[in-house]
This record gives sequence, structure tokens and C-alpha cells, in this order.
Amino acid sequence: MAMALYEPGLGYYANDSRKFGSMPASGSDFVTAPELSPVFGQTLAVQVAQALHASGTREVWEFGAGSGALALQLLDALGEQVNRYSIVELSGVLRERQQATLATHAHKLHWVSSLPERMQGVLVGNEVLDAMPVQLLARVGGVWHERGVANDAGTLRFADRTTALRPPVEVGGAHDYLSEIHPQAEAFVRTLVTKLERGAAFFVDYGFPEAEYYHPQRHMGTLMCHRAHVADTDPLADIGLKDITAHVNFTAIALAAQDAGWVCLGYANQARFLMNCGLLQKLELSTQAARASAQKLITEHEMGELFKVVGFCVGEPWDALGFVSGDRTHTL
Repeated sequence: MAMALYEPGLGYYANDSRKFGSMPASGSDFVTAPELSPVFGQTLAVQVAQALHASGTREVWEFGAGSGALALQLLDALGEQVNRYSIVELSGVLRERQQATLATHAHKLHWVSSLPERMQGVLVGNEVLDAMPVQLLARVGGVWHERGVANDAGTLRFADRTTALRPPVEVGGAHDYLSEIHPQAEAFVRTLVTKLERGAAFFVDYGFPEAEYYHPQRHMGTLMCHRAHVADTDPLADIGLKDITAHVNFTAIALAAQDAGWVCLGYANQARFLMNCGLLQKLELSTQAARASAQKLITEHEMGELFKVVGFCVGEPWDALGFVSGDRTHTL
């Protein structure tokens, strides 16, 4: 998965395909919330502004900034509350696109390909955790295996080997079962904890708490591929030409952060988080067409329920606006 997504010159995020966009005709493969509606970033900025004030910082860090749409929305909305916007981006192609999109804010921008030793500010990750490589675990005939890839004379196929690895909770039943574990995403969060001296972090992504993630009925796992706004479940086809993702186990992310020293500010679905931050009030001033696009951010059958937001801070917690109502931390 790491090679298929990030191998220089070959991986999906290393090539020059468009990737982000609202319609297949644009040559894009999928749409994220900032491309769907600028209200997403404008509303998220309300939470970021509160976090900047609470932490006494003036820098925003974004991981995997994609097209640059979210960065533009945040910078426009936050104005002089931010004096530096740092983007951690592994893709040179996407970095060039971001630079063009964000030209009006060039004096505040800073790109890095690796994390510095020390950081301060508010960290933002929108659909970044789901793009981190996972390990597949398959229970076949009651025996757990790790599922990998074998190369038979140039033909790739899945291959299983027995393993001591297990999902973090016992999966009920005796039926065959396929799922994922997320050691890289958890390690990423633990690393951030060691580097953030002062500030907060917010991650937005699709996923579930652990009890839902490893529900016995979710027996085919969550690994998915996306190309031209069509989803499929075969990551061994068209390698490097499509996105490969897995849903996020938010319990594992929260535990990794907490065990390393962060405090959880809250956990809510995207709809509740955005409404807590004033999305509905912003829509009152929008056109009918803009309201129709923004509604997809909060309706249950679109992004409103599947997508979640989790927030953390360094030091003593404070009442984060995005979680004042509908906080589901107790489900993690």
C-alpha cells in the first residue's frame, strides 16, 4: 500500500493525475469536503481560531493539504490570527498545485516533507489518516493470517501467512473475517505528541470507534480504492493509478494520543461538529446552490455521519466549540 501510494515517480500521490475534484469530468478521482463547499473550511476555521487563542499560538500545520482548497479557506477566514501556515506534503506534484492555489498567501506559507523536532500551533488533518498504509488481517478457518502480496512471474496476488497479530478487540463468531490494523497511523500520532510543545490537533476522516470497526458483521473490512469517482475493492489492479484507503479506527487513534500525553478534547460526527461551529448560520447567507452543496457535509447519508472529528490538546483541556453538543468520546 505504501509503494502503491507513495513510491517516487510511480505511486498514486507521486504522479500528476488530478485526484481531487467534484466531478469525474474534471479528471479527478474523488471529492473531499473542501472541494465540495468552501463553508467546510470557513466553519472549521472557527474551531481553529479558538484553539489558536487557547494555546497562545499563531501557526497552523496541515498534513497532506491535497489541492490546497482547505488551506485557502482557513487562511482567508483566519486572517491575521495566523502568521505562518506550514504544510507537510510528500508529493511534489501536489505541492506545486498548492503553491498555485495559495499564491495570495505566499508570505505566510512554509512547506516541509518531514516533521521538525519541535512544533507549536494547531494541527489539522483532513482525510490524511485514511491514506496511511494498513496491515490486513484475515481469519480463515478460525486461524489468523496476515494478508500480503505475492509476485508470481509478474502477476500479483494476495497471499496469507499465519501471524500472532490480532485486531485490538476479539471479533465474535467463527466465520471467516477480514479487517485492518493501523500501526502506521498510530505511530504517526504518537510522533506528533512528542513534537508538539504547545497547541492542539484536529483530525477529520471517515471511520468508527473500535466496537463498530470490528463488528462481527463487518467481515470484509473497509479497504477501498477510488478512481474517477468510482469505488472498487481490488488494490492489485491499476496500481499507482487509483487511491487506496481504509476507514479510521478512532479508538486506536485516541488511545495512541492519550497514552503519549495528549488530552482528548472531544469526538463527534462531522455534522454535529460543523453545526456546533456555526455552519447553519453561515448557510443562511449563502445562495441556494451553495446551500445544496454544503448540505452534503452534514446530511446523514452523505458525509454527516460517516465522517468524524477528533480533537486533542497539549496540557489542560478546554471546552472546544466543535464538541459542545453531541460529543461521543464515551464511545471510543
